Amino acid sequence: MTFEFLLCLTVLFVLAGMGAPIAHAILVGSFVYLLADGTSIGLSGKILMDGLYQSFILLAVPLFIVAANIMNAGTVSDRLLQFCIALVGRFKGGLGHVNVLASLVFSGMSGSAVADAAGVGKIIIGMMTKSGHYTRGYAAAITAASATIGPIIPPSIPMVLYALVSGTSIGYLFLGGILPGLLMGMVLMGMNFWISHRRGFAVEEPVPLKDFPKVTFRAFPALMMPAILLYGIYGGVTTPTEAAAVAALYALILAAVFYRSLSFSTFYEILVSSARSSAAVGLVIGGALILNYIVASENIPNQVASALVGLDVHPLVFLLGVNILILLLGCVLDASTIILVIIPLFVPACRELGIDLVHFGVVAIVNCMIGLITPPYGILLFVINAVTGIPLTEIIREIWLFLGVLVLALLLLILVPGITLWLPELMGYAG
Repeated sequence: MTFEFLLCLTVLFVLAGMGAPIAHAILVGSFVYLLADGTSIGLSGKILMDGLYQSFILLAVPLFIVAANIMNAGTVSDRLLQFCIALVGRFKGGLGHVNVLASLVFSGMSGSAVADAAGVGKIIIGMMTKSGHYTRGYAAAITAASATIGPIIPPSIPMVLYALVSGTSIGYLFLGGILPGLLMGMVLMGMNFWISHRRGFAVEEPVPLKDFPKVTFRAFPALMMPAILLYGIYGGVTTPTEAAAVAALYALILAAVFYRSLSFSTFYEILVSSARSSAAVGLVIGGALILNYIVASENIPNQVASALVGLDVHPLVFLLGVNILILLLGCVLDASTIILVIIPLFVPACRELGIDLVHFGVVAIVNCMIGLITPPYGILLFVINAVTGIPLTEIIREIWLFLGVLVLALLLLILVPGITLWLPELMGYAG
């Protein structure tokens, strides 16, 4: 590791520690390296353009963001929420179960944890606090915890980013995320059930069974989006990027034509908001492309792989060690930075040790999502605080039990690769 690279890392972490946007910290650190190394700054522009032009897959990111924002507008989210209430609202801790189920349903449309938390999450928090059965902190905490499922069940923006840096098939990553996402939902519902009994939460007024077919029919077109996406990809009809475009178009037709809940002014606001979100992600990707070039030129991934193989590290020990590191980094770094900058360092080592890259990618992304609710950074905690005004102290006080069961689910995913790989192998994945 050269002095120039150490200087790059120092600048990056000092700026990030001072509160600078992580994209700016990565870019400035990279430029410092290029200057100290005597390399032309113009090289960064070439790296950036080559990375973008050679990555058709990156188009999926803004398209999924547009689809998520459209689905969160108008009556689409309301209809899906009513379906979730009819399905699980009658049980002990009903609205808590609705919260988790809604995240499972919406995860098949948005691919973004922040979109789930800021959109439908805000609505459910209002319902939970208005019922008088739940404290503000509990409603916010279970919303933040369940929003982590969003990028695990396809579509998933973090999986698109991981595919970019690892060369792994997006289709198999999407399939690999389905069972882990359901597992996360199950452990969160189990914890909500246990807490509800322990605290004596009241049962909500159940939706009559005779109304269930009507509620399901109203939500059915929206529920079809994940099926359309997966059929498009695995039926050979579309590439993952084209599937993202289909998702955005389907969401637009659904909201504007079928449900008639999207005005021109709202659509304009959605496009502006989506452009801002895409630009924020794009800045991080741009900085990461330059930094990854620097890391590759320093031959650090191969050095890490050689060192680990030389130590004869067992693959399971390696997986556990990397995941502990990601958990710790998740306390201070956002998920995009970890996926684009940190995880590529370990991909060559995974290949050398015979660790499946789909399994590693899904587990790493689950880990990154847990980081979104881990104090002190926990961006989802800040998002919910911003959209609801609930104090951070109340949210953090209630988040620990949900955080604990998600870490246990992560450990199970690490120890039992079959949970992740069963569906991909069923669809022909050879590993």
